[in-house]
Amino acid sequence: MDNSIFGIFEKTLSLRSQRSQVLASNLVNADTPGYKAKDIDFSQILENLNQNTGGLKTTHANHLSTESPIDDFDIKYRIPMQSSADGNTVETQVENAQFADNAMRYLASVRFVDGKVKGILTALRGE
Repeated sequence: MDNSIFGIFEKTLSLRSQRSQVLASNLVNADTPGYKAKDIDFSQILENLNQNTGGLKTTHANHLSTESPIDDFDIKYRIPMQSSADGNTVETQVENAQFADNAMRYLASVRFVDGKVKGILTALRGE
């Protein structure tokens, strides 16, 4: 169980942001011969973070980490539905759908955190 004010969403925002970078890299390289599309298993990484010392590394209990929770072992190659003659495995329609889904989930997490902050501020003001 995560004991921070924001719960699991603190980790979720960081992971969603990094997944966006991986998916954007795929889209940018859609025409690069031999480029292999990559992605991460979001659920697996989040589960691993929760099992390992409660999550992200910090230098002080009140600091947020700037270290990446994703390492090289977490990035997987995507298996294409249809292979390309030049060896590129990026399928732009799949990448666009994954990027849009990830962006929507990122925004939902941001809105949840924003609601938490507003609730805390309301409580502090005594309203």
